Amino acid sequence: MLQEHAKIVDFIATAEGITGRKKLQKMIYILKKIGLPFQEKYEFHIYGPYSEELTARIEELCDMGFLAEELEDKGSYVRYKYNVTQEGTDFRSTLKESVLENPEVAARLKEKSGRFLELTATLLYFDHLERAEQIEKLHIVKAKLNFTAVEIEEAFGFIDELGQLKKLP
Repeated sequence: MLQEHAKIVDFIATAEGITGRKKLQKMIYILKKIGLPFQEKYEFHIYGPYSEELTARIEELCDMGFLAEELEDKGSYVRYKYNVTQEGTDFRSTLKESVLENPEVAARLKEKSGRFLELTATLLYFDHLERAEQIEKLHIVKAKLNFTAVEIEEAFGFIDELGQLKKLP
C-alpha cells in the first residue's frame, strides 16, 4: 500500500525537490500519461488535471516525516516547497528500483513553468481526441490563459521529448 507513497518520494528526491503544489500535480499527471506507474486518479479541475488522492498522499508523507513542506509567503499567495527528509530517503529505499529509469525526465519537468505544465497536462487530458480537437478543447477550458500556437506546439514537442527520454536508460 505504501508503494504508491514511495513512488512520490522517489520522484521528488530525483527532482531534488519541487516548488509548487500545482506544479507537482501536473508533473505526476504528465509522468502517468507518458506511461510511468503512478496510480493516482485525476479529474479535470480549475487548473487542469487534479488528483485529490495525490494531495492526500502528499499530506500523509509530510505527516509521516518523509517529506518536508516549506511555506513561502509571496504576499498575495503562499508557495509550497517539498523536499525529501532523511527519513524519506530511507523510506525511498523500500522501492526495488526508481520509478524513473532516466532522471533527466525529472530535470526537464522541473525546469518548466507551472503555466507550461498546466498547458501540457491539459493537452494530455484530451489525448484521446485528434490534435485539432485537443487544441479546440484547450481553448475552451483554458480560454483565459490565451495559449499561443507556438506554446501549444512547444507542449506537443515536450510530450514527444519526454516519451523519448523515458525510454533511455
